[in-house]
Amino acid sequence: MFLGKNIGVLQQLFTPSVQHTLDLIGIFVFAISGALLAVRKNFDVFGIAVLAEVTALGGGLFRDLVIGAVPPAAFTDLGYFLTPMLAALLVVFLHPHVERIQTGVNVFDAAGLGLFAVTGTTKAYDYGLNLTASAALGLATAVGGGVLRDVLANEVPSLLRWDRDLYAVPAMVGAIMVALCIRYDALNPVTSGLAVVTAFVLRLLAMRYHWRAPRAWNRRSTVREEE
Repeated sequence: MFLGKNIGVLQQLFTPSVQHTLDLIGIFVFAISGALLAVRKNFDVFGIAVLAEVTALGGGLFRDLVIGAVPPAAFTDLGYFLTPMLAALLVVFLHPHVERIQTGVNVFDAAGLGLFAVTGTTKAYDYGLNLTASAALGLATAVGGGVLRDVLANEVPSLLRWDRDLYAVPAMVGAIMVALCIRYDALNPVTSGLAVVTAFVLRLLAMRYHWRAPRAWNRRSTVREEE
């Protein structure tokens, strides 16, 4: 497969074992959030497992299909498939305890958001996409699973709702930082780590201070606002 002159950017940032470990951690945390939503929606065990898998793998699967990295990693690495199943199993039996540590789960989710935005952007660039498209796919990698989770659970995706703390914006900032570093030949483990930390901190601040995106100017909506 032709990867262009950009091949190897992601491999220069992380060793394969480190990259794999970070991926599994992010996948596990995202799967927890999907499984918890399934419990709140009163889904059965199968539904919990499906929502966990979709939330954990949806963004990366979409990215890999767009860039032509087929078969996607989700179908070639058994760990990628089994990790969400483990998360779903834990939630099935321990969801009251998991709910009590929701704040901790949110913190790890924020870390996964930043990590996937960075790795998604660099992988897209490795496969020959331009910087704008790479950043867009980095964002999609980070938030795509959550969007699919909400759609399957018959909810308006969280990143489209004004009454939810900023989620996509921190991932977008991280992806743009990576694209700019690539543009100016400054991408290395330090700058990529800085992009992850920036997205992570922005998400934490958004949760702490309830930062939200502005709505339409002079809005005249008759839709009842959800709590």
